Amino acid sequence: MKLKHIEKTSLGFFPTPLVELSRLSDFLGGPKIFMKRDDLTGLALGGNKTRKLEYILADALKQGCDTVITAGAAQSNHCRQTAAAAAKLNLECHLLLGGVAPPKAQGNLLLDYIFDSKIHWTGSNRKGEDIARIFAELKAAGKKPYLVPYGGSNELGAVSFIDAVAELQQQNKGPEFSHVVFASSSGGTHAGLILGKKIYNKTFDLVGINIDKDTNATLPFDQLIEQLVNGTAKLIGLDYTFSKNQLILNSDYVGDGYGIVGSQENEAIALTAKLEGILLDPVYTGRAMAGLIHLIRSGKISKNDEVLFWHTGGAPSLFAYSDDLTFSQADVC
Repeated sequence: MKLKHIEKTSLGFFPTPLVELSRLSDFLGGPKIFMKRDDLTGLALGGNKTRKLEYILADALKQGCDTVITAGAAQSNHCRQTAAAAAKLNLECHLLLGGVAPPKAQGNLLLDYIFDSKIHWTGSNRKGEDIARIFAELKAAGKKPYLVPYGGSNELGAVSFIDAVAELQQQNKGPEFSHVVFASSSGGTHAGLILGKKIYNKTFDLVGINIDKDTNATLPFDQLIEQLVNGTAKLIGLDYTFSKNQLILNSDYVGDGYGIVGSQENEAIALTAKLEGILLDPVYTGRAMAGLIHLIRSGKISKNDEVLFWHTGGAPSLFAYSDDLTFSQADVC
């Protein structure tokens, strides 16, 4: 494999902590629950995209690019971390954000402005549908732009989560986890974890909690992950072919769609905050934790299991979703 020969730059603080959520576990009546805290990667209030950007932006620098361009929703964690990384590396940053400019910038969007990124509002297009036009405009203006893929999810981004599995292996001195549960959205984290599991001979079930509906996608999400896994395996010289039939992608918790906060996200955010003092976000980790809680309550994850929840970050968006967050004063202790 060529993993060690793929260049990366330093953007975050690693390893991220591995902690036990004993109070949440007790409240749910088991199993043991642990958390990998990629919300503490350090870059712009943290998040899993920092890992991906270390490889992706190393490639941008190697190619001599002076500008990066990427896309996402108005409260995109990926765009916020890309903007911060670009500032650190002296790269101009252009963000294509879905929707229209709000009257007041909050959450991730406020940070995008603070990092001096150039915002292009794209209406209903939040997954980079307009990138080709902006890319051409930047080239015509004499820039040398580099496309950072949606969610940082290409082969280079996936490689970073092979590293992450190696990091986890060094940290975990106890029994093998039975399940690793995480928010699955653009596919790069999922693909990297699949390859890390293969390379390091892990036995845990990788349970991706789908947080978005597959509407307007050019490729079904399961096929996208399959493609990313196999493309990344080829990149690193790994003789391995993955089939989407091996994929665990749970779409039971997408609710009314991307970024629409309901009772399940509210409960998950409240329980994790009240019991563990840890903040989840309304769009990704709140939904993924809601999935984990339901899997435990329904018995699909048993009380005798040991589960890892991979916290992918996103807490800054809590401030932008304050109108959708409703917490009771009920005693959970």
